[in-house]
Amino acid sequence: MPEPIRLELTDPQFDFVAAAEPFPCFCGGFGAGKTAAGIVRALEKKLSYPKQNVAYYLPTYDLVRQIGFPRFEEKLSELGVNHKTNRGDNVINVEHCGKIIFRTLDQPSRIVGYEVADSIVDELDTLKQADASEAWNKIIARNRQKKPDKSINTVGVATTPEGFRFVYLRWKRDVRPGYRLIKASTYSNARNLPAGYIQSLRDTYPANLLSAYLHGEFVNLTVGSVYAEFSRELNGTFESIQPSETLHVGMDFNVGRMAAVVHVLRKDDPFALDEVVDVLDTPAMVAELTKRYRQKGKEHSVMVYPDSSGKARKSNNASESDLAILRQAGFTVCVNSTNPAIKDRVLAMNAVIHKEGERRYHVNSDKCPHYVECLEKQPYDAHGDPDKSGGLDHLPDAGGYFIAYRYPIRRPVTSLNLGWAT
Repeated sequence: MPEPIRLELTDPQFDFVAAAEPFPCFCGGFGAGKTAAGIVRALEKKLSYPKQNVAYYLPTYDLVRQIGFPRFEEKLSELGVNHKTNRGDNVINVEHCGKIIFRTLDQPSRIVGYEVADSIVDELDTLKQADASEAWNKIIARNRQKKPDKSINTVGVATTPEGFRFVYLRWKRDVRPGYRLIKASTYSNARNLPAGYIQSLRDTYPANLLSAYLHGEFVNLTVGSVYAEFSRELNGTFESIQPSETLHVGMDFNVGRMAAVVHVLRKDDPFALDEVVDVLDTPAMVAELTKRYRQKGKEHSVMVYPDSSGKARKSNNASESDLAILRQAGFTVCVNSTNPAIKDRVLAMNAVIHKEGERRYHVNSDKCPHYVECLEKQPYDAHGDPDKSGGLDHLPDAGGYFIAYRYPIRRPVTSLNLGWAT
């Protein structure tokens, strides 16, 4: 058996790792050490009960591959514990100590067919409330291996608070016996963070999000409009498209409701100076943009920043993908392999709309009347995502693809040194 784990933990991390309650929750800001604490707790349970298995849950399999496997492998190696990773079965076999089983939260139907004694759930609150509840019930059902000392089975949660979702309801508002909330701000883990990390959070997020992502507080993320700082006066412009100017077109694919926002760049500031709304399909969008900007005397270079889902979908009566149709029309297509996270796209938009007194995004309300209305009125839905039920989402999505590509939010990153030793 390996020697007991000796490591340096923050006070909230220690409280979580040592929590005796069946359902402790470490709820903290970015960089508060949530995943590190979850890994420590998982390994403590695994090595304490070598004949019992532990499950570790992450939102997606990409995160299992990118975070789960590497960080567990690193820590097990540092502890001198022999192990072998089976990526096909999503399991780490620990020598003489059973298995660490990895599953994801985005497919609750796969949380079947195995038993464990203890579990850790990473970023549970990123799920919508109904999905989190379904996953939680299935996870608890898997926690039924008996321990030799007859101690209780546990499911620990390590998450960032995402408004008043499942974690708020279960650990804060309607607290049941056995549920314990352990809150942690980013400041609690400051000694393990790189210089400037906390300030970079403050520079990136507005005040209401800082309460959640820096201080670990439950806050209302659904009040008001998505782009609350947008002002048709302060972000307004009377500028227009100039001859031969390069156009940067954000585009959202929706059959029958395709939308585009046409931008130009001036001193690297984006100017939204035209819009295209309610177009049938991609060939029709190409025809409209060609008519407006590629006729003789209007020979603009057109760069399109589309919804990346256009790689796979087919436009009406077409054999080519939407992106291929755009390229065949002579447009330059700028697209990443996947769409940015909705939250990152919204943050990128809000950062150019208004950040620290500076307004970089300029919109001509006469040329873009529908876009301005959407920026002023689009609300959040009950889950804290931009509402898509009122038809106010297509143009902001289109403009947002361009903004997020050109001015992306670069999340502060850090690696933690928790002083692992044997």
